[in-house]
Amino acid sequence: MVISTMHLAKGLEFRAVAVMACDDEVISLQERMESVTDDADLEEIHETERHLLYVACTRPRDRLLVTGIDPASEFLDDFQR
Repeated sequence: MVISTMHLAKGLEFRAVAVMACDDEVISLQERMESVTDDADLEEIHETERHLLYVACTRPRDRLLVTGIDPASEFLDDFQR
């Protein structure tokens, strides 16, 4: 078993992956978003967070488990298209 951050999972592949705490205020981290004053920086952080979740959810070969509470991260909508 390997426990990793989404940042460190890039480029790796696993048989199964659990992505936990995909809550609205966790991904993207509400505190981080509120601390940004520049709209360009806010958009960059928003896209980085979206990309990191995508990377984490595309690492498993066989099984993916995503957990969270309502309201869920808006980025999860990208996987339902």
